Amino acid sequence: MNPAEEFDTGARLALPPIDQIGFVVRSLEEASVQYEPLFGPFTRIDGSVTSATYRGREADVKLDILFGHSGEIEIEFIQWRSGQSPHREFIEAGREGMHHLRYRVDDVDHWIEKLNLQGYRTIWYKVFSPDITFAYLERESDPLLIELLKMPQS
Repeated sequence: MNPAEEFDTGARLALPPIDQIGFVVRSLEEASVQYEPLFGPFTRIDGSVTSATYRGREADVKLDILFGHSGEIEIEFIQWRSGQSPHREFIEAGREGMHHLRYRVDDVDHWIEKLNLQGYRTIWYKVFSPDITFAYLERESDPLLIELLKMPQS
C-alpha cells in the first residue's frame, strides 16, 4: 500500500485554503534577484525564533526572511543562519527550494490532532501569545512540510 492510501487525505480534512508557500534558500540576495520580478516587491524581516519546541527540545534559531505575493498567496523565502529548525535540516540535507505549505487556522492544536490521524507529527511548535501560535508538521516519506498558523489577519 502506498503512503497516500494509508490515510484519509485531501478535502476530507476541510483545511482552509493554503495562504503561503515557503521556500528555503541558501542566499536571500540571490533569491531576491531571481524571484522579485515574479513575487515582489519583497519585505525583509528577521524571522528568528527563541524558545520554540523543536523535536522535543527547546531551541532557538536565527532566520532571515523575504515575503512577497502571488495574488492572495504569500511567498516566503527563508535563509537559515544558525540554530535548530526544520530549515537547518533541509539545507544540511543538501536541499534548497519548496519547503512547506501554510494554512492559517483558528486552533493550531485542533488541526495538529486531525493531521496526526493522517500520519503527520509536529516537529516545531511555538506559542508566542494567546493569539499567535505556529507549528510545522512532517509525515514519513513526504518531503513537504505543513505549517499551521494562528494569527490575526493584518
